[in-house]
Amino acid sequence: MNRRQVIGIGVAGVLTATLVSGCKTSSDDGGGGSTSAPAVSVLTGKPGAAGRVLAVKIDNVSQARPQTGLNNADLVYGIEVEGGLSRLMAVFDSDHLPASVGPVRSARETDLQLLAEYDHPALAFSGAQSQLLPVLENSSEIDAVTGTSAFYRVSDRAAPHNEYLHTKGLADNAGVAKDIGLTFSATVPAGGTPKTTTSASMPAAKFGFTWDGSQYKVAMDGSSSPWTAANVIIQHVQVKQSQYHSRTGYVPYSQTVGQGSATILRNGRSYAVQWDRPTETDGTAYTLDGKPLPLNPGRTWIILEPS
Repeated sequence: MNRRQVIGIGVAGVLTATLVSGCKTSSDDGGGGSTSAPAVSVLTGKPGAAGRVLAVKIDNVSQARPQTGLNNADLVYGIEVEGGLSRLMAVFDSDHLPASVGPVRSARETDLQLLAEYDHPALAFSGAQSQLLPVLENSSEIDAVTGTSAFYRVSDRAAPHNEYLHTKGLADNAGVAKDIGLTFSATVPAGGTPKTTTSASMPAAKFGFTWDGSQYKVAMDGSSSPWTAANVIIQHVQVKQSQYHSRTGYVPYSQTVGQGSATILRNGRSYAVQWDRPTETDGTAYTLDGKPLPLNPGRTWIILEPS
């Protein structure tokens, strides 16, 4: 056997060992090994475990568009705010962070309840109502990130739509992504109806989603965007007045604990489902005929539409 053959065999052995180690774990040091499937993200269903979680509140009026970083998010929530307008909350895992995100805007009471189903995520925001701010900063449910050197302003947009965020290191104190109730399968579930376009609305905001054969293209307030999704969930929620009032009037509080109806869009099909989240620390189940409806592996947009 010549030297080249020996080297080739050695390299092949290393590669084989590497592949096997990625799919096998040892249960103890006594040789009792056990095999397991490769890691899959609980937030996207894609290969590779999700890291620590960073959520960012993002502006969503015309002066703020196009935003930055949304196609790196694992999930994007659409949430009603004052005046019936919408804000976004993008949820990232630390292994797939964009360098910057924005424009960043202020937090609301809805965010705190929504994020309680995650495991102590970091929440980055530009500020909050004076009574809510200390609640966020002292919460055991989140790691509040606001007013730090990570925030910066750009000169080509007018305030308040020009504040952005450097994401490096912001999830270091956050919890690792945990199961929030989502299930995934590349196989298209039975049932549903063909539907390539749909919309969701708030009193003064509208979202549109169009299936192009491989993904959903996102439109906001009638304008196209560069953002895409593998799945869309339109979750019908009760909206009441927040206990943290604003000088400008009514502050919506979208309740994500409870039960209700929802529509799931995946692979050009629409499914009428039920959602259920018994307590703040529980994940949200989306079921059809009592069974979880799996999502297409990839990014999911969840619109909290007033019911």
